[in-house]
Amino acid sequence: MKEEYNNYVQFLGAAGTVTGSKYLMAIEGYHFLVDAGLFQGLKELRELNWKDIPFDASKIDCVILTHGHLDHTGYLPRLVKQGLNCPVYCTAPTKDLAAIILSDSAKIQEEDAERANKYGYTRHKPAEPLYNLKDVEKTIPLLISKPAEEFIKLNDNIQFRFRKNAHIPGAAFIEMDIKGKRFVFSGDIGRSSDPMLVQRETPEKADVLFVESTYGDRLHPKDNTADIIKKIVDHAVSKHGPLIVSSFAVDRAQDFMYEIWKLKKEAKIPNLAVYLDSPMGTDVSKVFLKYPEWLSLEPHEFVKVFKDTRIVRSIKETFGLAKSKTPKIIIAGSGMMNGGRILFYLEDHLENPDATIVLPGYQAVGTRGRTLSEGGEEIKLHGKYYKVKAKVEHIQTMSSHADQAELLTWMQNIKNKPENVFIIHGEPESSDALRVKLKDTFGWDAHLPHLYDKVPLEF
Repeated sequence: MKEEYNNYVQFLGAAGTVTGSKYLMAIEGYHFLVDAGLFQGLKELRELNWKDIPFDASKIDCVILTHGHLDHTGYLPRLVKQGLNCPVYCTAPTKDLAAIILSDSAKIQEEDAERANKYGYTRHKPAEPLYNLKDVEKTIPLLISKPAEEFIKLNDNIQFRFRKNAHIPGAAFIEMDIKGKRFVFSGDIGRSSDPMLVQRETPEKADVLFVESTYGDRLHPKDNTADIIKKIVDHAVSKHGPLIVSSFAVDRAQDFMYEIWKLKKEAKIPNLAVYLDSPMGTDVSKVFLKYPEWLSLEPHEFVKVFKDTRIVRSIKETFGLAKSKTPKIIIAGSGMMNGGRILFYLEDHLENPDATIVLPGYQAVGTRGRTLSEGGEEIKLHGKYYKVKAKVEHIQTMSSHADQAELLTWMQNIKNKPENVFIIHGEPESSDALRVKLKDTFGWDAHLPHLYDKVPLEF
């Protein structure tokens, strides 16, 4: 497409892949981004994080975030380094979560670069972080929280509002009115019934629809999560070994803590010690308590869950727990094993046949978690390969993403036929399966954009 279009959308991420959500909108000279996420997974995707976006970041008028996950917020400090200096609108929980997640991301990158330089497992001389804590400190003041349900006017042509999406606290889809047309950006759509979050809302109108497709080609298992976790815990106890949960710090860690607490309360599993070894996960748990209006779970119940969990405060304690082979449950970040404290546990227990490693969420292509979930026989950690001898369990029922049927249910209340449907945030086979399903179910034609595609918008 040519540059002279006054009105267009350009897909700067999560197009043909499930990470890096970034969509640049140009409307009569007003430019804004919906989401600003990091690419994760495959090396060729991660390398895109080091490239500037193909637009002058200083000319972006605002950024609107659907939620706080790294693949939707993690590129913000890089944009600031490129000249971004504008409001970044989000819900109140997203503002708090983004500050936590960006700071944690910067710290991990600084530590990884320092370790790579110290031990020499890098081709870069020296290895450098993608961004550091100082970059994050310049980014956080740009975050401006806005309430859900209320329209925010950007200019005479554009207004938008957030609506709750049941993915994580603060997660929303965006309804945007532009020159008389309704644009809907799905963000990450949550489950029809989440154990901890309030019921998701649904759009009633969409002239232009951007819909995620993480699980666009499949249905989640109907098995009971509590029964699955009980079976895994019972096995771990029978082996007299540790149960190590590689968990996303936002929502998944809290879900797992809650399920374990319920099982222990009902005396269905032994009263094992439960550790949360994720500084970010600890901070995130406090955000859950701060915004009870986003939760279906009563705050006093979550306080009990939190009190039943032992918080790991220091890296020294991490090393001690990692060396121990006694039965216990350890929940550690990161969820896809890209970094974080989970790596220290993997170093000590991947080759321990008595250990059990649990993956309770989506694992992107190219991540260590994906390799383990697909039966990989060895994993590379800090420049060294480790054989996989521990028992690996991938819990499919705990996903915070809607499956194909739940995606269709989310869209079924749209009364008009959209002029344009863009299927985003999914691997190619997943996105294409959803495209076919939308045609068969609703008679909608959908487009699968490629990275950097620029599509003109008509009004």
